[in-house]
Amino acid sequence: MTTLGAVATGIANIAMDGTVLDTWFPAPQLIDSSTEPAPDGQPATGTRRLWGRELSARMIALISLDEDRMVEQVAVRTRIADLQQPPVDAHDVYLRLHLMSHRLVEPGSITMTGAIGLLSDVVWTNKGPSTPQNFELVRARLRTRGLIHVYAIDRLPRMVDYVVPNQVRIAEAERVRLGAHLAPGTTVQREGFVSHDSGSLGPCKIEGRLSSGVTLGEGCQVGLSASIMAERQEDGSRRPLSVGKDCHFGVSAGLLGMSIGDGCEIGTKIILEKSTVVYDADRDCLTSGAELEGRSGWTLRTEAGHPEPVVRGLQ
Repeated sequence: MTTLGAVATGIANIAMDGTVLDTWFPAPQLIDSSTEPAPDGQPATGTRRLWGRELSARMIALISLDEDRMVEQVAVRTRIADLQQPPVDAHDVYLRLHLMSHRLVEPGSITMTGAIGLLSDVVWTNKGPSTPQNFELVRARLRTRGLIHVYAIDRLPRMVDYVVPNQVRIAEAERVRLGAHLAPGTTVQREGFVSHDSGSLGPCKIEGRLSSGVTLGEGCQVGLSASIMAERQEDGSRRPLSVGKDCHFGVSAGLLGMSIGDGCEIGTKIILEKSTVVYDADRDCLTSGAELEGRSGWTLRTEAGHPEPVVRGLQ
């Protein structure tokens, strides 16, 4: 029986107190851990520090001590025996995020339970990540290198600083997090947002927001200010939400906590969740949004004479 795992060599930024700020894995790989046991010295699941004799000249050049940021850059090798098991540390989380942004795994196909809790708050700057503690001292030191740009104070960085997928367009880099899965042909407009463990499985146009746990089929269009949000579970993770092929979401439309099939349309300013009351024009009766879950080929729009959104084409 195949057990899907992963392995990669990377460069980690480690704060002086031992906090892992980030880990960059330029070439992650999937492995069958049932037939590829961990080599001597490497834990089955975990991370070990690499030494000069184990690295290429190019990787050695990336190892340094940044005294201004009070950060050490070290080479590491991370191995995950089973991607269906929860992550064990920050290196593990970063490897999983890289796997998704490199399109090696699809959103929702690997376990991300507890992932965000394993990460620390980080000040993301154009000079590299830093800890929020005493950052003004760090800023003063870094000013000798030129102007300092702080992009965010968050646990997750923007994707393009780690992975730039082929054949995609991203108008605003800060609005796509590492761990987003963008299929070839996908465009994320300036007002769009794609979180980690979410994204597209085919060419899509995204002007709205996708929470973690959301996947779009090919040909979907998410309108300006539209929101597609997966339901949050008790453990803090989100229940996977899938949108089928060729679905359209109007301006400020919303889909909350339920999956839909192919060829569906939610009109402007309509929020659909399981408890939403809708009018079924084909059956001339009121029904709930739960009736639309997983179904294909319907439209949901506002129509004159009906206070509820009107669904048509529901078979």
